[in-house]
Amino acid sequence: MLDKTITIILSGGVGTRLHPLTIDRAKPAVPFGGHYRIIDFTLTNCLHSGLRRVLVLTQYKSQSLQKHLRDGWSIFNPEISEYITPVPPQMRTGDSWYAGTADAIRQNMYLLERSHADYVVILSGDHIYRMDYAAMLKFHRDQGAELTIACMPVPLANASAFGIMSVDEAHRIRAFDEKPKQPTPMPNNPKRALASMGIYVFNMDLLNQSLQADHCLSASNHDFGKDIIPGLIDTHCVCAYRFGGETGRVSRDKYWRDVGTLDAYYSANMDLLTQVPPLDLYQSDWPIRTYHGQNPPARMSNGPLGKEGQLVNSLLGSGTVVSGGTVKHSILFSQVKVDENAIVEDSILFDGVHIGAGTHLKRCIVDKNVHIPSGERIGFDATADLARFTVSEEGITVVPKDFIF
Repeated sequence: MLDKTITIILSGGVGTRLHPLTIDRAKPAVPFGGHYRIIDFTLTNCLHSGLRRVLVLTQYKSQSLQKHLRDGWSIFNPEISEYITPVPPQMRTGDSWYAGTADAIRQNMYLLERSHADYVVILSGDHIYRMDYAAMLKFHRDQGAELTIACMPVPLANASAFGIMSVDEAHRIRAFDEKPKQPTPMPNNPKRALASMGIYVFNMDLLNQSLQADHCLSASNHDFGKDIIPGLIDTHCVCAYRFGGETGRVSRDKYWRDVGTLDAYYSANMDLLTQVPPLDLYQSDWPIRTYHGQNPPARMSNGPLGKEGQLVNSLLGSGTVVSGGTVKHSILFSQVKVDENAIVEDSILFDGVHIGAGTHLKRCIVDKNVHIPSGERIGFDATADLARFTVSEEGITVVPKDFIF
């Protein structure tokens, strides 16, 4: 079945709610977890699930993403029809950019048709999770489904942010409502609703028919959740696949996060620092692949005045040097420098950040290549921080890439 499947990863979104981390990069290319890019999790799932034909649909500020795919994911052999290929908008079907998730795929249907695949797996490039898609494909075939949607329970209070479905005992979806103001709770759990994860398996013929029909509707948003899926519930076999029930090699941590806001992004990174992280990055036969720069090992050392560096419950990327500074409950990417008497707490520092002597950071995200001078205090005075930086709803201060003090 896998050799009859082609995969689409939607990676063209603007990522407005992650600004300023998305000033110069697409959301899937935003660094994550001290070592990765967000899209690495979806691509790793494809790799370990045996999906070897992958199209990555790009659009918004895609250079960083395309470079990462080239440097870290040129691993398949096109001579035997294996590939991970970025596909920018080509305007093959008109003079418009992608006008929605469904329209992005419709504009590239010629690539799907010439693949001669029977099944299409549609994924998002901006979620953090581990999943065996092969198990979902098997479920799709065994159920005789024409469309299968991965789903998971979410708290009813948060359910308005998702597509919410009602499912019968045979796994058939009987109702689907995209981002409802009053979500329908699960029958056996009134405090939770069953939410779509934006992971779909389509039969190729149904996908083609649905996209062409949607294109003819002038009032359509050309979106799967808003337009395509609701119109198929009553006329086709649409099934729900419960995330976390797969029997493949991946451990069942049932962790899935949409990191579309600064606070969600920060929280998902901090999840990696809990005593038992809810997302298992250390399963030896399911490693998360990424691009590895040629950096020396991370190092803790005394500062010039003899102050001993301290590290408490943190992640350090390669090439990082903590020289007499203190790092607590933080994530440092590659080639970060923390000077003597500097304190970094509850923060995320991207590649190439330099923290000057005596500087104190708390609950900050600092983008690439920022040199914070000695003696700065960031994350303690929201009014002062707002005058220079972005501060999230929950008080996370974000210093943009290449900021000059």
